[in-house]
Parts: sequence; C-alpha cells; structure tokens
Amino acid sequence: MTDGLGLGDAYGATMNRIKGQGGRKAGLGMATLMWVSHAERPLNPDELRHALAVEIGSPSFNNDNTPSIGTFLACCQGLVVVDKEASTVRLIHFTLQEYLRAHTELFGTAHSTIAETCLSYLNSDQVKALPSDSFPDLQRTPFLEYSSLYWGAHAKRDLSDRVKRLALDLFGCSRHISAAILLVDFHFGFYGDGLDRRSRFSGLHWASMFGIVEIVTSLIEVEGCDINEKDWGGNTPFAWAAGNGHEGVVEILLRRDDVSPDIPNGDDLTPLCCAASNGQEGVVKILLGRDDVNPSKPNKWGHTPLFCAAFFGHEGVVKVLLGRGDVSPNKPDKWGQTPLHCASKDGHDAVVKILLGRADVDPNEPDEDGQTPLCCAASNGHEGVVKILLGRGDVDPDKQNAYGQTPLCRAAFNGHEGVAKMLLAQNNVNPNKPDKSGHTPLYCASENGHEGVVKILLEQNNVNSAKRRKLG
Repeated sequence: MTDGLGLGDAYGATMNRIKGQGGRKAGLGMATLMWVSHAERPLNPDELRHALAVEIGSPSFNNDNTPSIGTFLACCQGLVVVDKEASTVRLIHFTLQEYLRAHTELFGTAHSTIAETCLSYLNSDQVKALPSDSFPDLQRTPFLEYSSLYWGAHAKRDLSDRVKRLALDLFGCSRHISAAILLVDFHFGFYGDGLDRRSRFSGLHWASMFGIVEIVTSLIEVEGCDINEKDWGGNTPFAWAAGNGHEGVVEILLRRDDVSPDIPNGDDLTPLCCAASNGQEGVVKILLGRDDVNPSKPNKWGHTPLFCAAFFGHEGVVKVLLGRGDVSPNKPDKWGQTPLHCASKDGHDAVVKILLGRADVDPNEPDEDGQTPLCCAASNGHEGVVKILLGRGDVDPDKQNAYGQTPLCRAAFNGHEGVAKMLLAQNNVNPNKPDKSGHTPLYCASENGHEGVVKILLEQNNVNSAKRRKLG
C-alpha cells in the first residue's frame, strides 16, 4: 500500500538518513522506531526515554543516559511525533507502521530485544531495592509498569537465550515489585485484604501467566518445584495459565500427575471459573475432559463456571458448559440469581437466547428480591433482552418484585423509554399498578425527572394521572 502511494520510497530514504547519522544518533533513532512500532501499547514520552536509557545486562540503571524528548525526536528525522492530546509517542502516519512491518529486517529480533531491555530494567539494583508491599512512585520509575506487564508478551513472541537467563534472574527474587504490579493490573487487589503475604510469586507463576511454554517446561523439571504453589493472590501457576487461555501451558501442566487443576484462588474461583470468566473456550474444553475437575463447583458467592460465563457474555463457553449433562442452567447464587438473571441484567442477548433454548430454564424464576430476568433487563434498559423475553408466551410482563415493583415501574424509575414502550404494548401490563409504597410507574418517572417516559405514559389512554403524587 505504501509503495503504491509512493510513500515506500520516501520512508526508505528517511530510514537511510537516520542510519547515515552514525554513532549514537543512528542507534537512538532506530531504537526509538523499534519501540514505537513494536510496543504492546503506546508509550508516554518518559516511559520511552527510560526504555532507551537501559543498557541490556547492566546491573544498574543510569539516569544520566536518558535522552531528552527533543533528542530522540530529532534522531528519527520526523518519523516519530508526540501526540500531545493522548500524551503518547506515535509514528507520523499509519502507513509507516505498514512499511516497518513489511521490512522486518530493519530491527531484526525486535521482540527479544525489548524483552531483554524490560528484564534488564527489572533486574537493576534500583528496581530490586523497591519495597514489594507499597505502590511505587511511577514518576520516578516511569518504565516500571510497562516492563512489569509486558516483558512476557515480548518474550513469548521471541525467546532468546539472553531473555531466558534474565528471566531466571528475575525469578530468583522471591518478592519483586513487578509481581505486585501484575496482580494489581489483573484486579487481584494486591493491596487489599485477604491475601497471603507470606506466599511468593514464583518463576512458574510468571511463565504460566505469560504462556511461555519453553520456560514452563524447564521450570517444572527443576527438583523441588511446587507445581501447586499459591501466589499472594492464592493463584496456582495452573490457574494463571487457564485464566489467560494459554492452552499449551495448560496441557503441559496437566501431564504432571501431581498437578491439582481444581484448586480455588483467593477469590474462591477455580481455574475453570477463571477460564470461563475470561471466555477461554479452548481451556474450558480441555478442563471439562478431566475427571478431577468439577464443572459446577461454586465459589463462596455461589458463582459456578456457567454463571461466570453468562455474567461476562461468553456465549461460546456457555454452549460448551451446557453441553454437559451435569451442569445445571438454573443453579442460583447466594442472592438467588441464576445465569439467566445475570445475562439479562447485563444485556447479553445471545447468552439469554442460549439459556432460554433449554426446556428446563424457568424465565419467570425470581431472585431473593423477587426480581425476574425480565425485571432485571427492564431495570437496566436492555431492549434486546426485553424483546426476547416478551417474545415468549410464558413470561409474565407484569410480575412484581419483593417491593411491589413491576418491570414497567423499574424501567420508568430509570428512564428507559424504549423498554417502557415495549412493556406498554403488552395487553396484560397494568400501567397504573403501584408498588408497596404506592408509587406508580408515572410517579417513578416524574419523581426522577424522566420527561420522555412521563410523556409516553401520559399518551396511554388507560393511565390515571391522578395517581401521580405531588412532588416535594
């Protein structure tokens, strides 16, 4: 594409000028282009400055090596700019990204070089000295977050011998700040309560999380390796691999007789629950083929793998789980909500259709607050789900919850005009039905300032406007 527009030759000429600068300028220009074009996410200027200052393999990080923004931009001959609105560094045009991808010889082993840079930074004396039990000052260590979260992604793409050596150096540090950053990024609340701070984040945890098969294979052969060891968040290496969909690592770990594939983590989620929550269909299929994995094991809140998949709208996983005869589609959680409730509440139309395709699913089942799936969908304005449920002849569109609120009342209260219209089109919906406090749908809409819903209700011939209470 770039060649057809004549841009290819222009980019090539500019690349030659960058190389022709010679010495540090040429190296800095090419390194900047490599980082900007191969990073897993856009870097801000300070992150890039510190990445460019890392000396691969050096035991210490020298702040004096960090180039200024103006310096690395000048070395790139106009091919790289700072996006002031996004506060990130980017290529001058998307066609340049196409050009660089087509000319892989320009950077050689870019991903292994980036992984080596990240690991060298994490292994530096300055970073190792950071306490692992308090959040770091990222302004003083701006490259810490990127290197912690993404070294493994680059290593998985291109695993050099030096990356393996540097990774093993990192694994030798039983408590490292980068492990804490990972747990926070994956929403395991490292600085919250309930985590076992005596545990550690081992090399096997790291390699399993990132899905680096070669390193996992090596580590599990080491004498004394605890394959079921829990990290600070209660996750085993197997849980990390399963939750992130690393099928190769999952299969390698399952070959071990001493692996326990059903151990729950600190949130009481089994590896199957983690995989189901993240839509990892391939891993779910692998685990369901095991006799030592319970396909319906609930956590402390009563959430089963099916519930988790329905909650996040992963229709493929829902289908796979429902293919098992021993998985109940109606199993409620602690609050009486079934998978159909949570799929309806979050507007996952496709999952709702799949669940309703089962003859043993009751679409009118109330939770502990008396809310039906229709009430949940109406309350949150999910018109697609409401349409699906109303399309069935066995759904009661006027069923009240424990507080006497109908689906229309909940839709009116939250200002969902489309849902209100759909419900009012039903012959068996009473638009004047009050809740236990005597509030009608019209009152609920007017009290909350939803003029559109008020107008829709007043256009109904059978709505009694006298039922509306005086405001204030």
